[in-house]
Amino acid sequence: MSDNKIPYKIYLTEDEMPSSWYNLRADMKNKPAPLLNPGTHQPLTAEELSHVFCDELVKQELDDTTAYIEIPSEIREFYKMYRPSPLVRAYCLEEKLQTPAKIYYKFEGNNTSGSHKLNSAIAQAYYAKKQGLKGVTTETGAGQWGTALSMACSYFGLDCKVYMVKVSYEQKPFRREVMRTYGASVVPSPSDTTGVGRKILAEHPGTNGSLGCAISEAVEVASKDPGYRYVLGSVLNQVLLHQSVIGLETKAALDKYGIKPDIIIGCAGGGSNLGGLIAPFMGEKLKGEADYRIIAVEPASCPSFTRGTFAYDFCDTGMICPLAKMYTLGSSFMPSPNHAGGLRFHGMSSTLSQLYHDGLMEARSVDQVSVFEAAEQFARVEGILPAPESSHAIRAAIDEALKCKETGEAKTIVFGLTGTGYFDLYAYQKFNDGLMSDEIPTDEMIAASVAKLPRI
Repeated sequence: MSDNKIPYKIYLTEDEMPSSWYNLRADMKNKPAPLLNPGTHQPLTAEELSHVFCDELVKQELDDTTAYIEIPSEIREFYKMYRPSPLVRAYCLEEKLQTPAKIYYKFEGNNTSGSHKLNSAIAQAYYAKKQGLKGVTTETGAGQWGTALSMACSYFGLDCKVYMVKVSYEQKPFRREVMRTYGASVVPSPSDTTGVGRKILAEHPGTNGSLGCAISEAVEVASKDPGYRYVLGSVLNQVLLHQSVIGLETKAALDKYGIKPDIIIGCAGGGSNLGGLIAPFMGEKLKGEADYRIIAVEPASCPSFTRGTFAYDFCDTGMICPLAKMYTLGSSFMPSPNHAGGLRFHGMSSTLSQLYHDGLMEARSVDQVSVFEAAEQFARVEGILPAPESSHAIRAAIDEALKCKETGEAKTIVFGLTGTGYFDLYAYQKFNDGLMSDEIPTDEMIAASVAKLPRI
């Protein structure tokens, strides 16, 4: 089909929206390693996990054989408020770059929370409500997950307790206020409200915090308060499952016009949006039905894929959570306070880590200034102010498009635009004022943290 027949925005109808989530693990020959009990180092049972997570989410977390899991009708009805989301042809960016490449982005920011996180938040809140719980606890980095979860909890009448990484709590006060408006309580982490928070503050006085710290606090509160469970916005298998709606819709939209992508790009922190975007494409790759070049893009200040170690590690700084086998910088690693708060996690999804370890996808790290240069370029021609996290994918997409300009290849590039950056204007101000810098960890810093990995 000629380019002039492809619209700027490809929309699916409500009837074309996925009715089931796709469980990528079902088609993986090498399954992700199981979560381990931190005390016994044995695979965690459903009963053990049920003390932390909702019962139905435990089933989804442990299921690596069922390829498709039906989306409950209540969740599908909620999805219809903002899904299907558009797949956009970046004609203006292509023209600006003077590239023969064809660039598409799946835009997940057109909902009240402003990001893709609502796809899983509403599912997790639904299962908590169905179980008869009083509320949930969680952590949030940039605040996108906390915003989405607070909205989902408000919809179902659940209490929501959010531990927000301290540096983001201070940098993004308006994101915090949106959470409070939806009824959530928001505490900067690490805090003195939990035992693990006080311990971290004693060991790291003046710390800006990390997602690992906030996870520890949220898990502690959930384990002590009757009627509460902990929920997580990334990393876990259940979250990648829910986010597969992104990739399923993307593939359906491309198939509608007979388009086959060559390169698929996503930003990577814990892995939720990347795993969701690539799911059906990676499934085809695993089954030998098609081949794609898949690129994960992470911040140079927190490079778990590109400089981490593939090993079992704690998912939290307080070392109270299960052990996961993943690419990790060590649970004690404290990333610099960069502005891509949602990507400041020391580890990566076990599912994505296994795929990367098996050579089925690539990874690269990019520095903060170059990321905002790409964000600015995109905003000026495509009319959307992108989130700093999403802008890592934009950076790589532009770089790949410029390579096509050099070679003359008309490759088709698809990337995930996970959300908007309208609550990240402090970061944009730093960039516009020429005051933005980046702190790249030294080999010695990473080695010191990795040296503390548990011996499994």
